[in-house]
Amino acid sequence: MTERANMVKVAANAMAMLMTLLLLGCATATPYQPQIAGQRVSGGFLEERIDATHYRVRFAGNSLTSRDTVEGYLLYRAAELTVQSGYDWFRITDHTTETERRSYVEHFPRYEPYYGSIYLNWRPHWRYYRSGVWSTWHPYGRDPFWSIDSTVRTVEQFEAEAEIVMRRGSKPADASRAFDAREVLADLGPTIKWPEDR
Repeated sequence: MTERANMVKVAANAMAMLMTLLLLGCATATPYQPQIAGQRVSGGFLEERIDATHYRVRFAGNSLTSRDTVEGYLLYRAAELTVQSGYDWFRITDHTTETERRSYVEHFPRYEPYYGSIYLNWRPHWRYYRSGVWSTWHPYGRDPFWSIDSTVRTVEQFEAEAEIVMRRGSKPADASRAFDAREVLADLGPTIKWPEDR
């Protein structure tokens, strides 16, 4: 291997490491925040007032936000709206959680000592389609019918929505899907992750 090729390899590895560190620093789950276009981390809550005591509340998470977190933040926002509007408890009349799944196929180049980096990993190869996936086979590979050069990654994003009815006074003991707003705020408050620039 020539000195120039070795320097190129070291520079490429350093650049890859730097990009990985930058991406890891930016990757964060959706904090508890309003959903506004152009914010640093995507997702957040939205609400729509239907009438004086009815709201439709939504919380959308990014691909790093779990379903439990999305539903917890939705419940927290409903409780927050209830207290801000001067009410004591709320009942969820309708609730849905949508899941968006996307799959990505990632291909990874491998270093093969037969050709080395001076030839930029060139080698004779053939592409074939099997079981819905394109794969590569080359005569110096390990297994001609199963490629280890690619991986499939599935990303999920969750969005929860609920319609709530707010009321004053004590929450009825027999009311189903009813919550005391101040209790919800006290119980879920310690689990809330706020935006860093708050």
